[in-house]
Amino acid sequence: MNDQAPHPTVVVIGGGYGGISVAKALDEHATVTLVEPKDAFVHNIAALRSVVQTDFLPRMFLPYDRLLVRGTVLRDRAVRVDGHTVELASGASLAPDYIVLASGSSYPFPAKSDRMVTSDAIARYLAAHDDLKRADRVMLLGAGAVGLEFAGEIAAAWPEKDIVMVDVAPDILPGPYDPRLRIEVNRQLDGLGVRRILGNPLVQLPPVPAGEFATFTVNTADGTDIQADIWFRCYGIAPQTDYVAGDLLAARTAEGYLDVTPELRVAGFENVYALGDISAIDVNKAGVAGREAVVVAKNIQAQIEGSAELSAYAPSKPVIILPLGPSGGSGQLPDGEIASPELISQIKGQHMMIDRYVEMLNLGA
Repeated sequence: MNDQAPHPTVVVIGGGYGGISVAKALDEHATVTLVEPKDAFVHNIAALRSVVQTDFLPRMFLPYDRLLVRGTVLRDRAVRVDGHTVELASGASLAPDYIVLASGSSYPFPAKSDRMVTSDAIARYLAAHDDLKRADRVMLLGAGAVGLEFAGEIAAAWPEKDIVMVDVAPDILPGPYDPRLRIEVNRQLDGLGVRRILGNPLVQLPPVPAGEFATFTVNTADGTDIQADIWFRCYGIAPQTDYVAGDLLAARTAEGYLDVTPELRVAGFENVYALGDISAIDVNKAGVAGREAVVVAKNIQAQIEGSAELSAYAPSKPVIILPLGPSGGSGQLPDGEIASPELISQIKGQHMMIDRYVEMLNLGA
């Protein structure tokens, strides 16, 4: 640290994957305040597994208590950030030297929980589990990564269930992936008995709430009838940037993302960074928040030390790790190779990466 900034302050908005990584990395270099409305870190990677295998639930919600040694985790919500000050729902106002926006995205339950209190979130997952267990026929709307992973989880837990996926797109898994990946995933879906109705949207949504047991019939545009006992929405990611205000608004895109420089600074600001699901770099790609967090933490540390040499973030190649239950799945690796079910199970499918985040949050054994 230089003499001009012996105790620089950093406020991180959002305690998800990117937020905890930046906050932890900067804890020894600055006075860090992590602002997060939830009472625990939510390990969303394990969310779909937790619906079918409820013993994962206690490990999906991890306390923040030990994340920071010097800094503070403040249970509050940012309601207005203009690039200079952070106003909180509690009425408090912060004016840090650096602001890191890592507020993430929303996504329909159960891929993400919208409950602020762990006990409420667990109760909702348990209710969904019970309703899903009762259902003989399941409809999943969306054949992207979330829908595919959820189909694999349900099929692995209850092989006797009839599962149908519906998507307006003509093929599964939209994105710049190698066609071999779709061939392999389709092969495994066939083996699991998961039906797909693609390129043929529903005329209207089911007349019953998503995630609740209730028998219904819907029709596709070509007249196909679908009967099911429960349905889930597996599409609809939305960046959470509604708190952006003042001068920061100039960097907000029509879709709600924030334009950033290669150094991940918000366009027009020297000391405000944005990463993860709200950054307009690598939009809607899984796993980038951690990589971006390394760049953000390194650059803030360099600024604190008075260096003008900042690191640039290199957008990722198309990479995906897609489990289909604990022992199935496929993926596209950084070298372009298509991963085997055995490798996917080893990387993610068996344990859903829980141990990595237990260690990150300093929770020990």
